[in-house]
Amino acid sequence: MERKTITTQPIEGQKPGTSGLRKKTKVFMKPHYLENFVQAVWQAIDGVAGKTLVLGGDGRYFNDRAAQVILRMAAAGGARKVIVGQDALLSTPAASNLIRKRGADGGLIMSASHNPGGIHEDFGIKYNIANGGPAPAEITDKIYAATETLTSYDILETQDVDISTPGSFDLAGMEVEVVDPVADYLELMSQLFDFNALRGLFQSGFTMRFDAMHAITGPYATAVLENALGAAAGTVVNGTPSPDFGGGHPDPNPTWAKTLMDEMMGPDAPDFGAASDGDGDRNMIVGRGIYVTPSDSLAVLAANAHLAPGYSGGLKGVARSMPTSRALDRVAEARGLACYETPTGWKFFGNLLDAGRATLCGEESAGTGSDHVREKDGLWAVLLWLSVLAASGKSVADILAAHWAEFGRNYYSRHDYEAVESTAAERLMQALRDQLPDLPGQTVAGLTVALADEFAYDDPVDGSRAEGQGIRVMFDDGARVVFRLSGTGTVGATLRVYLERLENDPALQQLDAQEALAPVIAAAEALAGIGERTGRVGPDVMT
Repeated sequence: MERKTITTQPIEGQKPGTSGLRKKTKVFMKPHYLENFVQAVWQAIDGVAGKTLVLGGDGRYFNDRAAQVILRMAAAGGARKVIVGQDALLSTPAASNLIRKRGADGGLIMSASHNPGGIHEDFGIKYNIANGGPAPAEITDKIYAATETLTSYDILETQDVDISTPGSFDLAGMEVEVVDPVADYLELMSQLFDFNALRGLFQSGFTMRFDAMHAITGPYATAVLENALGAAAGTVVNGTPSPDFGGGHPDPNPTWAKTLMDEMMGPDAPDFGAASDGDGDRNMIVGRGIYVTPSDSLAVLAANAHLAPGYSGGLKGVARSMPTSRALDRVAEARGLACYETPTGWKFFGNLLDAGRATLCGEESAGTGSDHVREKDGLWAVLLWLSVLAASGKSVADILAAHWAEFGRNYYSRHDYEAVESTAAERLMQALRDQLPDLPGQTVAGLTVALADEFAYDDPVDGSRAEGQGIRVMFDDGARVVFRLSGTGTVGATLRVYLERLENDPALQQLDAQEALAPVIAAAEALAGIGERTGRVGPDVMT
């Protein structure tokens, strides 16, 4: 084994987004590309000498090769220890838990989340800090700055190390501990939920389908649902992680999880359906004949979290990302809970969770979680839903109807325009910004604008400020439209349009969401001129 210093030069475009750096896999496979970014991470955290790190990923293409590079670079940097998931596999929430449980200094998660995988698709990597959560802007800014100036990186020259079997070994003075990727996570879930009650639910004849979408949650869902809780064999489908996610798109929404949706809307549907994404931090919830929007799911869980042992003492507070519907706010107001509105990105919830100001957090992009880790957690959300179903004895449809009757229904949808030409997307957003001062009082497609602004967030814990977090247009009837460019794509820009309207009349709470939102959709088009500016006749995905 030999420690080598490799001469390199800065590579453009290595600025981390809301969840690390995501690019096409072949970009990461280019000479020095991965190594440069990892070295930039080391520099941003003042080196890895003497530190303990966690390493794992979602099993997508290049995951195994990248893990070997990172292990050799950690050893060359003098790290004390790396705890790595067997075969370099760890779901994102499991990695967060492992960082916290082992008191690690941080960790690297190899994932592009819900983006497709394969040699022609996407790869990603992000750094999580000691609390288990994504690195805050202070660190990601340092990472980006380092990518623009570094001239070399250190790496150990050696053969691949065997990480296929749990155990420990030495790598040039650094301990490598290979762990079962599921065991610690399963233990945590058993502490938060009443497994006996959930076993009873399945023993009663309750049926379920969980679509792991050929991604990392498959082994976790099988271990928890089928092995620990006694759900019938075959409850978990597409449960073996695949480097290209079975050729599919591991995003748990009605478009990409169409097979599950068709089954749940069919005549022989199970009682409950769920799906998770590439790295296991997102979830989709479906009842027999009814889809639950992520915003509604968050609100329902906040209203009923006390039914699970881990939350029986009540919630300290709740938080949602700004584009997420305000259904959560109505629950918080009724329950006397503090409710925080943050920018998109789970890292913004970290301070609230660490400070004990919030217990439950969620985003409209199918992410829900609590203070048990510092990431969103797909399977955790499924288990909390199962706890509500077991305690109430109601169906998903009945739970939603009762929730809407009590709190009102926030009709909600997100329209995604993917891979929009970047310049066109930026011009669209700038045109909206230019309109903001003059919009209040104007009537747009029959709706009167009450307030229009660009969202900024002042963190109540550390006082930091995040600006430019999405354009909001609120109407005087309570409807709302939000425009935002997403940082999760790898080609062009993704324009997300979030649409919301409150309905308090129970007689009008069973409409199709797109029908109920038609006036807001028309107002969004009138405001932004999406068709004219992007050439698109409609969104690529509606959730």
